[in-house]
Amino acid sequence: LLLEVHDRVATVTLNRPDRLNAFNRELRSRIAEVFDALHLDDDVWAVVLTGSGDKAFCAGVDLKEAKDTPNSEIMPHRGEGRNVFEAVLECGKPVIAAVNGWAMGGGCELALASDIRLAAAHARFGLPEAKRGMGANFGTQLLPRLVGTGVAYELLYTGDDIDADRALQIGLVNHVYPADELADEAHALASRIAGNAPLTVRRFKAAIGKGLTMPVAAALRLDVGPNPYLSEDRVEGATAFVEKRAPNWKAR
Repeated sequence: LLLEVHDRVATVTLNRPDRLNAFNRELRSRIAEVFDALHLDDDVWAVVLTGSGDKAFCAGVDLKEAKDTPNSEIMPHRGEGRNVFEAVLECGKPVIAAVNGWAMGGGCELALASDIRLAAAHARFGLPEAKRGMGANFGTQLLPRLVGTGVAYELLYTGDDIDADRALQIGLVNHVYPADELADEAHALASRIAGNAPLTVRRFKAAIGKGLTMPVAAALRLDVGPNPYLSEDRVEGATAFVEKRAPNWKAR
């Protein structure tokens, strides 16, 4: 795994191109470790998640390793390891997945765990677990929230993959770009997000994440994430607007 931080944007790159950036134990552990650290890092205000090379974002679980892995180690939400998808989902910073190729199985779930998905034109998405005798535990919960139950059932039941245009049509991805523009577009978006009031952005993520499945009346009364209403940044934002200058956010 590669990690770079520049101008408050962290870039996390899965770096097993010889295995299509597929998960092994070490990579799963490292992703969880890094995203837990980014959650606490006050110098990071947005994250781009991508894969190395131009063939795959992440091909999912490395089946060469998985076939010899004891069942007790691959049961979701069991054992000592941090769930890698939850680590991404629960990171308090905005996460943009730049899907630069195949996103299959666990790789598709990794994209689902991100807040925003951008795809290269040649990217493909799929949850082929029904063809492999596996579970897609995370995908069964996140996919229908993003694309609706009927489409989710079809993709999960068949295990078929879809191209980037179809992913855009069903709302699985936000934008599709030529492959050579994807990285720049992802970082441009991350920079725009990192240029906004960080406590407000983090509040948005927490409020949507926790309130999405609640009744509206209850969700409106949630007090989650940092409180921008009481922050120094709220005063700075109004002052900067009046003074016609860019705000100097402090994240406090």
